[in-house]
This record gives sequence, structure tokens and C-alpha cells, in this order.
Amino acid sequence: MRSERTRWLILVVGMLAMIAGSTFQYGLAYLIPAFLDQGLSLERIGFLVACPTVGVMCTLIAWGAAADRWGERVVLSTGLGLAGLVLVAAQWAHGPTSLAVCFVVAGAAGGSVLASGRLILGWFARHERALAMGLRQSAGPMGLALAAATLPALAAGGTRTPLLFLATLFLAAATAALVFVRDPDLEPPPAGPVQKSAAASPYRSSGLWRIHAASALLVIPQFTITTFALVFLTDERGWAPLAAGHLLAGAQVCGALSRLGAGYWSDRINSRLKPMRIIAVTTGVGMLALAAAAAASSSLAVPVLLFLAVVAVSSNGLSFTAVAEYAGSAWAGRALGIQTTGQNVLTAATPPMLALAIGAVSFAPSFAAVAVFPLLAAMLVPVAAERTAIAGQADQGDPRAETAQDIRP
Repeated sequence: MRSERTRWLILVVGMLAMIAGSTFQYGLAYLIPAFLDQGLSLERIGFLVACPTVGVMCTLIAWGAAADRWGERVVLSTGLGLAGLVLVAAQWAHGPTSLAVCFVVAGAAGGSVLASGRLILGWFARHERALAMGLRQSAGPMGLALAAATLPALAAGGTRTPLLFLATLFLAAATAALVFVRDPDLEPPPAGPVQKSAAASPYRSSGLWRIHAASALLVIPQFTITTFALVFLTDERGWAPLAAGHLLAGAQVCGALSRLGAGYWSDRINSRLKPMRIIAVTTGVGMLALAAAAAASSSLAVPVLLFLAVVAVSSNGLSFTAVAEYAGSAWAGRALGIQTTGQNVLTAATPPMLALAIGAVSFAPSFAAVAVFPLLAAMLVPVAAERTAIAGQADQGDPRAETAQDIRP
């Protein structure tokens, strides 16, 4: 009973950590109107919004290696605590350059939460792991919902109050991780040839690389919507910033629930990658529909935008679960670090590149161009390799299919 309580408490703490990280890293888009009021151009703000992600990319693999070596309790409490302190110091930053430096450093420290995930691999069995990871990853859109609901209002008097709010979230999550997180006692691999295989790099086959690539491509439509939905609603559809923020907050809550639904679906059909491919195709078609509606100035653009805000985020937990399972406990931290680094390379590039595209050709052609990426991701998802791996383990009666160990193609 104590173990059962412990693992669900650890999951809740992991969700709190993800909420703090997501609210900061991706919620800065909801401060765009406040930055515009300070006289900054949309292009410069696009680069400023990308700064936390740049910081994250610099440290993700290192945080993953640290998690493999010392466990997630140390990694989470240290990284989140440092991020909170840096944002407290950002209250005295003068000018966009110094503020950008603070955002990069805070992102580098807060990246510890994005390189974690071994706790799910260790505390949950395969038949429940996708739902658990979906719960954890649902904290990402929950953080965006929190940002949408709070940051525009907090920014009414400037950006200092929202930054102090973000710092408080980080420090609370760091304290919770230090007090409550317990790293699982992962069983060592058996002696002999199996041990050698378990210690071998999972990157010798193409399956893990293809999951990384597909996951990275899927963040482009996700953060197109996340970053520019508020501007689209206010500039193109005439919404007030506060009303648009509240609407998008509701969409992000639904996005969080969609990750739970995707995880439950995955556990029921015993596949991570088939649902991921279906979601990728749906996202690509949805982006094309949004482009058409925007070009026609149709009122349908708003419901399509909200649909994408829900669907585009739903595959994230599936990809993280697949990566952790394919990599195994010995490599999970590093693999998740590589996974999130690839995602964040494109996450960092999306706001400034889309800002330039929207400024040059408007919203509709930019949305149509973004539709290419999820459709390409659908082609890369290695569904056949996953089916082969699961069938092979079933034929051999491999108990790892129902335990917290690795599954490789």
C-alpha cells in the first residue's frame, strides 16, 4: 500500500514540475501583448519567447545523463530550484538583452524536468505506463492553460509580476521534488548475454531515431498554435486579449485531457506508435483546414484552431513512453534528453520563423506550410517495428512486456 501511494504521489510531483516548466517555457507567448506595449517588435519578441527553449536545448542531454547516474530526485530539485532563483533575479533585468539572458539560463536549469521520465519507467508496468506518462505529460498543456488564464492579467502592470509568479512555481516544484520524490529500485539485468544486450546502445537500430524525428516534427504545428493563437484571435478575429486568453486556457485543459485519452487508448491496444501516426495525420489535415478557413476569413477558423489546440498536443505522452521503453532503464535518461533536445530545436525555431512568415505572407499560407510537417511525421513513425518487437516478446513469453523494463525493435 505504501508503494502504491508513493508512486502516485511521485506522479503528482512530476506533474507539478511539468506545469512549472511548461508555464515558463511556453507561456511567455501570453506576454506578447505586454512586450508589444513596451515597444518591442513582433520579430524581436519572437526571439525573446524562444530564449527559454534555447536554454533547455543546451542542457537536456546533460540532465538526462545526470538522471541516469544520480536519479531524478536530485536532478529535479536542483534544476527547478535554480530556475526559480534566476527568475527572481530577472526582476532587476534592464532591457531585452539582459532579460533574454535570464530566460536562457532559467530554461537551461528548468530543462531538468524535460529530461526526466525514468520514474514512470520504474514505477509503472507496461499495461498502465502510457496512461501514467499521459498524466505526466498532460501537465504541459495544463501549464499553458495556467499561463493563458493568469499571465495576461498579471501583465496588466508590466512583466515583473508574471515573472515573479513563474519563479514561485519553480521553487514550489523544486521543494516538492526534494521532499516527496523517491527513485525506484530498478532491477539489474540478468547476467550473461542478456546483460550485454541490455547495456548495448539502443541507437544501433533505426526505430528510436525515427521516433525522435517524428516527435520533433510534430512540435511544429503544436507550437505554431501555442505561440500564435492569441495573436491570430486578437489581430485577425478581433478578440480582446483577456477573452482570447481565457478561451485558449480552456483549450489547453482539453489538450491535457487529450493526452490522458491517448495514453488510455495506447494501453488498451498495446501500441504507442499506431495512435501517434493517426494523430499526426489528423493534425496535418487540421492545419490545412485552418489555412483554408483563415484564407476565406471564415468564422470556422476559431473552432478549427481550438480543435488543433487539443489534438496537436495529444501525442506527446505516447512518444515519451515509446522512447523510454525502447531505450530501457539504462539509457532512458539520455534517450529522453535526446528526444526533448530534438523537439526543442524545432520548438525554438518555430516562433521566430513563423513570425517572419506571417509578417511576409500572412497567417493562411503559413498555416498551410506547417501542415507538411505532421504529415511527414506520420510517414516516419515506425509502427511496423513496434508490432514486430511486441510479437517477438509474446512468442518468447518475455515478462518485460508487463514490467518496468525496455522494449526495443
